Amino acid sequence: MLIYGFMLFIFMYFAGLIVMCLKCSHLLLMLLSLEFIVLSLFLGLVVCILTFLYEGYFLMIFLSFSVCEGVLGLSILVSMVRNYGNDYFNSFNILW
Repeated sequence: MLIYGFMLFIFMYFAGLIVMCLKCSHLLLMLLSLEFIVLSLFLGLVVCILTFLYEGYFLMIFLSFSVCEGVLGLSILVSMVRNYGNDYFNSFNILW
């Protein structure tokens, strides 16, 4: 059971990285893949904590930090949509 959880964690992590690298021009898809990577890291932490019988309080701390990260990304997305009209990086020039 442990090896299947670890293999699922590795597969989810690299799938999230591949999607993040392929969809680098669309901010919403990058945020979704980043949340998928965080979810895979949470699965890896759960597998490690349950394997070594550590305390599970760190999982709550990790989840609260990941929620804060998601809210920050969504607020940046909303401010970009309000200012520029869409969430594509190719539509506006960053150098201006």
